[in-house]
Amino acid sequence: MAGFWGKRKREQEAQDAQDADLARRAQQALVAADERIRTTTDELAFAQAELGDVLTSDLKAALDAVRTHLQEAFHLHQLNHDEIPDTAEELRTRNARIIQLCDWAEDLLDEKTSALAETVAKVRRAPEIIAQLRTEAEALSARLPQARATIERLSTRYAESAMHRIASSADEAAQLISFATHGADVSERRRAAKQNAEANLALETATEATRRASAMLDAVEDFEIEALRAESTLADVVADSRGDIVAARNAPQTPEVQAATVKLEAALSALAPTGSINDPFTELSSLRGANTALDDAIAKARYRLENPLPSLQQVQHALDDADRQLGVARGLIAGHRGWIGADARTRLAEAERLRVDVPALLPAEDTREEALAGARRVAQLASEALQLAQRDIDSSRPRDDGWGGGGGWGGGRRGGGGGDIVQGVLGGLVIGSILDGIFD
Repeated sequence: MAGFWGKRKREQEAQDAQDADLARRAQQALVAADERIRTTTDELAFAQAELGDVLTSDLKAALDAVRTHLQEAFHLHQLNHDEIPDTAEELRTRNARIIQLCDWAEDLLDEKTSALAETVAKVRRAPEIIAQLRTEAEALSARLPQARATIERLSTRYAESAMHRIASSADEAAQLISFATHGADVSERRRAAKQNAEANLALETATEATRRASAMLDAVEDFEIEALRAESTLADVVADSRGDIVAARNAPQTPEVQAATVKLEAALSALAPTGSINDPFTELSSLRGANTALDDAIAKARYRLENPLPSLQQVQHALDDADRQLGVARGLIAGHRGWIGADARTRLAEAERLRVDVPALLPAEDTREEALAGARRVAQLASEALQLAQRDIDSSRPRDDGWGGGGGWGGGRRGGGGGDIVQGVLGGLVIGSILDGIFD
């Protein structure tokens, strides 16, 4: 008994120490949060003087929210020290809530002050960014004549359908460069007027305009390389397609192979003559699609030659066998429900689930193999369910205990008779499977 009370005392002392530490942490958190509010308020005043109210509105809203919630924390701390006695659990709950509120306040102010610091840095670096933007705009303007010359030269080689992706790129890039320069001017004027929010917006849009102009001019330079690569690939695909047409003559002449061959020949005939204006991108896409379709048709025809499509009679025969085995398994399990375990029931449930989906696969030729496989899978699961159910029944039957000399239920005859019946059922299933294989 002394040991029990000693253990209780030690546990209480440990809990008291934890509560004291929690109270101390709550007081420290409250002081730190209150000081953080005062410091951030000063930072907000300086930021408003430099940036204005618009760019500092998020931090101001965060400070207002923190002040509101910290009032709750101060109120909870006051309740901990008023004249009304509190239980240990009440003190523990209040202190935990104080810490939670103070941590939330610190995290929110950290997030908003970090974002404001980035904005301040951007505003202070605005003159440097504007100078860099003007330099980039001048460099992009110097690239415009070369881009226009490239577009004009390529227009004599490639069709309008190929050139449409870059035909107006030089003109659009020129407009973007002009917009970027104008945005830099607007940013400088707004900054001089202490309208930093508008100045930042104008600077961001100007920066984005130079980025897009640069991407357009790069696309003009890259187009010629891409077109040459497409022409080289097109020549390889033409040679491969002609070889596929020859190979198709030796493939099984199914309607799909014949139709795909005609389409590929038409795609080859539609190619622009060598040396004329063409669209290598469109031609490559069209020819590659027809080439792939013929490859797929030949592969399917050869597979079907090696793997003949099962007849509807074969599929129906497999379904009939699956239904027979399902019926036997279902009847055995239903008649001995108290003895059947989860394995046999699971096999039967899966077999019945698969059986529902098989009829939907029968009409179409493309799904006939799947239907045959599904029927055979149903039969296999039903057979497994039957074997597992019989195993459960055999393991649950009473053994010879001396009441009649053999079977446990009136002698060896009843027990033996049940085994003979099951053996006969299983034997019939095995014979049925052999016959199915012969018919299939």
